[in-house]
Amino acid sequence: MAGGLVLCGVLLLCGAPVLCGALLALAAGPAKAPTPSPPFRRVDIALGCSYVGEDAGGLLPAFGSPSSQHPAALVLRGISVRDDGNLDDVTEYKVPQKNRDSSSPIVFEASAPSVSIPHAESLLHADCDGEEVSCEISPYSFQRAGEGPCRTFWFMATLRLSGGISIALVLRGPHCGNQEEEEEHDATLHPKLRIPISKEGTLLTTVEFQSSSRNTSMRTHLGGSVILDCHFALAPSSSLSSLEWRRQHQGSGRSLFRYQVGSKGPTAQPKVHVDVAELLGSGDASLSLQGVSVGDEGTYICLVSTPLHQAQHIIQLHVAEPPRVRVIPAVVSFERDVTTTLACNIAGYYPLDVSVSWTQKTPEDDTEIPLSDIRFSNHRQSRDGTYSITSYLSISSATARAPATYSCHVSHVALAEPISVSAHLKALEQTESEGLVGGFIATIIFIVVLFIVLRRRAAKPKSEQLLRASE
Repeated sequence: MAGGLVLCGVLLLCGAPVLCGALLALAAGPAKAPTPSPPFRRVDIALGCSYVGEDAGGLLPAFGSPSSQHPAALVLRGISVRDDGNLDDVTEYKVPQKNRDSSSPIVFEASAPSVSIPHAESLLHADCDGEEVSCEISPYSFQRAGEGPCRTFWFMATLRLSGGISIALVLRGPHCGNQEEEEEHDATLHPKLRIPISKEGTLLTTVEFQSSSRNTSMRTHLGGSVILDCHFALAPSSSLSSLEWRRQHQGSGRSLFRYQVGSKGPTAQPKVHVDVAELLGSGDASLSLQGVSVGDEGTYICLVSTPLHQAQHIIQLHVAEPPRVRVIPAVVSFERDVTTTLACNIAGYYPLDVSVSWTQKTPEDDTEIPLSDIRFSNHRQSRDGTYSITSYLSISSATARAPATYSCHVSHVALAEPISVSAHLKALEQTESEGLVGGFIATIIFIVVLFIVLRRRAAKPKSEQLLRASE
């Protein structure tokens, strides 16, 4: 957990008392009457964060360093979550009462009266599910209000779960005037940020804009379809301005989809699609990609913009195609003074990295024995971007033991477990006995055929004699 803040209490989220640490879920007040299906309840979610200050042209110069960090906390107030039956004994969050100075954690209280918080259950149960949550808050911007010196501060809270979920929250801070006006009205300012704070010493903010994605990294096969998740929600005071999807790979980037509100329609590259009706109706900005090829691999960026703000989510798309493996020949006959070469053909895989090894096992061996006399061909790339390679194993009759099984083991990122394909070396005795059996069978067939021919020749004169006697 970034920031080093620990908020303590006791809660029952996993069916037993748990000491809280990085994540706390705390009741915001009396629970609502449960609804039949499903029941919901409003709770607070408190996260330990780090505040990353910026000195962008005097935006928030109080920290004095362009990238200084400070411990912070984000308290999401009154968030609606499904009640799974383990929320009855959750303790209520209370701001620690102590003398606060410039070294104390900055506590951001965020209410969301008109913007739903995505993946709230995942945030709530992250500790119990074994997930880590990282939280970073940074100043976003400020706007002047009217003609006077008053201004509004905005902050960006970025939340990431180790399971892949990412959430961006645009927080609207307190509305304030210049320092002289604040001192005249006895406004309490935060010792570092010089922004009005509540009586409890917290910065009161509201969530005006949120966007989220379920995946920060995805993997798909060639020729398949994939949906890159991106959703958002806005307060009634704001509106969507545009949506753009971009792809970056190996230093170059291009726009795949762009929709400007009020325009005639979106501009999109082939194979990509965004449902504009869902975009405008429910805030679903997800990108559908059809017929995935190697060239579609890269970093995809979802950019959601309003007239004042922009939030983005980055999704890494990886293409992974498993190899096809074959060993030639599948059966080898042992011959004295002859070196036999086995070829393991590995084809059609992507990405390039592949691991190949050989083992030998005889009936007397308890385990497979690794082999080292291996050679490889150069990598070959097909038109579809996949790769192929051949591994060769030389078997010398001077050192070989037969019967034996020789196996080619192939590991690749697209495989859940390695592929093993085997070839069998027959013993010399087995080969000779098979030759004797074959010769014996051939001899028997020859004798039978010869017997039939001789019988027919012997029967022919007798038939001729009977024919002459009858005449």
